[in-house]
Amino acid sequence: MLGLTESGVNELLKGIIEKLFKSSQPISTPQNQSISKADVEALVEAKLKEHAATLETTLTEKGNQVPTQDEDYTLSAKQMEYALSLIEKVKEEFELAIDPSKLTIKDLNRLIAYNRYKNKGTLINLVKKGVLKKK
Repeated sequence: MLGLTESGVNELLKGIIEKLFKSSQPISTPQNQSISKADVEALVEAKLKEHAATLETTLTEKGNQVPTQDEDYTLSAKQMEYALSLIEKVKEEFELAIDPSKLTIKDLNRLIAYNRYKNKGTLINLVKKGVLKKK
């Protein structure tokens, strides 16, 4: 064992135990300070005002934000190809009413939902939006 004798190990352990249980720092006892009612009320009032101010600033920041139209909802070539293949599956009842390049991701999601669940309501929504028309 690292060249320590039994008495050396005992002294080492004794030293560690003493350091753990007999710290050189004096133990401070918490002192109770009495706070007056007026001080508490003043603190609460200050915190309420601070909270109201932060709420006001966040609301004005949200109000000043203008929704950006930079988001691209157009389909990629593969997505467009897939959307057209889904429209082909319902070609007995419906046909495409707009240019395929004007299809959006939302339209594709509705076509996928119809293909998966066979819910005619999704196709009716596309007719209402003007993407499909009944034959």
